[in-house]
Amino acid sequence: MRFGAMSSARGYGLVVVLAIVASSSLVSSREQLSTRQCEDLGFSGLALCSDCNAFAEYVKDQELVSDCLKCCSEDSDDETSKITYSGALLEVCMRKLVFYPEIVSFIEEEKDKFPSVKVQYVFNSPPKLIMLDEDGQSKDTIRIDNWKREHVLQFLREKVKPASPK
Repeated sequence: MRFGAMSSARGYGLVVVLAIVASSSLVSSREQLSTRQCEDLGFSGLALCSDCNAFAEYVKDQELVSDCLKCCSEDSDDETSKITYSGALLEVCMRKLVFYPEIVSFIEEEKDKFPSVKVQYVFNSPPKLIMLDEDGQSKDTIRIDNWKREHVLQFLREKVKPASPK
């Protein structure tokens, strides 16, 4: 039994070393990750590198910012960094809300400030913002599992157009 545990520990150590080597080569060559890899990391909606730079101001996790930079595309001009959306769906599993007090706080205390943002409870869904275009169609999806309430507020202020009076 002891040999099996030792063998699996060595195997795990090898995996960790390979992951570190792979990630350092990605950073050094500034390779982009695939769309699927970026979605798995939760960055499918942060498409522009200027968004990653803004993200870095709020989230002080260098590894997370590095992942963002691997998933972004260079801004072509200042106008593209100002991409906005008509609205958003905040999708989350009601049963998992207990694990996301910052998201609960946003929903209970701040959500009403954003009339074009709707909360949608979907079984087993991690917290995410589904950004909508003028026709109400999904344009981008952003995982917000580890976002603080302030980060959600700032992001929505910058990215969601104010509701127009009817």
